[in-house]
Amino acid sequence: MHIGINASFLRKPYTGIGQVTTHVLNEIAKKAKEDKSMKNHKFFVYLEEDCDIDLPKNFYKRTFLPRFYKRDDLFRKLLWEKMWLPRKAHHDGCDVLLSLYQSATVIKYTDMKHVMVVHDVIPHIFPEYLGNWRKKLYWEQVEKGMYSSNKIIAVSQHTKIDLQKKLNIKEAKIIVDKISVDPIFQKEYKEEDIKKVLQKYNLQEEYIYNGGGLELRKNVEDVIRAYKQLLETNENVPQLVISGKLMPELSPMITDVEKLVDELVLRDKVKILGFVPQEDLPALYVGAKLFVFPSKYEGFGMPVLEAMNMGTPVLTARNSSLEEVGGDVVEYVESEEVEELARKLRQLLQDEKRLSQMSTKGRERAKEFSWKKFVDTICEVMCEKK
Repeated sequence: MHIGINASFLRKPYTGIGQVTTHVLNEIAKKAKEDKSMKNHKFFVYLEEDCDIDLPKNFYKRTFLPRFYKRDDLFRKLLWEKMWLPRKAHHDGCDVLLSLYQSATVIKYTDMKHVMVVHDVIPHIFPEYLGNWRKKLYWEQVEKGMYSSNKIIAVSQHTKIDLQKKLNIKEAKIIVDKISVDPIFQKEYKEEDIKKVLQKYNLQEEYIYNGGGLELRKNVEDVIRAYKQLLETNENVPQLVISGKLMPELSPMITDVEKLVDELVLRDKVKILGFVPQEDLPALYVGAKLFVFPSKYEGFGMPVLEAMNMGTPVLTARNSSLEEVGGDVVEYVESEEVEELARKLRQLLQDEKRLSQMSTKGRERAKEFSWKKFVDTICEVMCEKK
């Protein structure tokens, strides 16, 4: 069997989809080495840019771009996914093509099956993200790609429901299995290693932590405003630490945290770290008294699972897929009111016993999420007949 894999996002390893691509590909490679039934398969890994990744002998990298268009933008992506990728996969004799994210790829060859991993349908739910004709055109083609695929693996039950209700995709076509997180969040770290990272960011005492991005839907603004309310009633509230990079390409769909902190006169109490490399994040979670993530929508919610793995208590929102990740081991904000977020923060910060329980139970629940299990599901679906 010849299996093609769209691994385009290996070039963006610290994005959510980039992490999924990296860990799924590594797990497929591991399975191919250990599982005798997979040693006779050939795997073709399709890339837009070459990358250094260790693959077994029966894996073949194919790096290519449209000959006449090299600029890294949505138009190139559309050409690569819709035109060049299907042709390359057909040329390599692929029986199945695995797309590790929702893409514009449509397979017109009757002898090739298309399995697509779908993370979310954010542009459909938040059309504000489609701020120009290029984004609208690309998303229209992505919806066609999802419709035309033979099977979809949704990363949460909520994403499956969105696909059914928002895009009218038949339930029988969708399989649900949950992803995991970078293995660096599943390791044990020495206290001196944690302290070294925290000293790098000048973090010496426990703090409230918010990370995961500065897009408007991540709701960082409400975190800052709720924190302001906490300070008005209690000056001894821990410092608020926020990580995340302002990405101009997402404007106006981002929160300008620097501007907001200045407007609320919080510069002395809120520490803005900017971009934090992946390898430093485990220490940031460990050093936090509480991780607060009241996002308005997530296809999965990796930051919540990262925090749970590190034993950090989590306060998040009861919406989209977040409850599927947190279960009953995290706390939820029951409304979108800033006052409710402030009330919940105040309540948790005063309840050391509850925070300790959340830490222990969060670690235990996090063990239920596995890249191996996710990849086993992918392989089962790929090997099914059309």
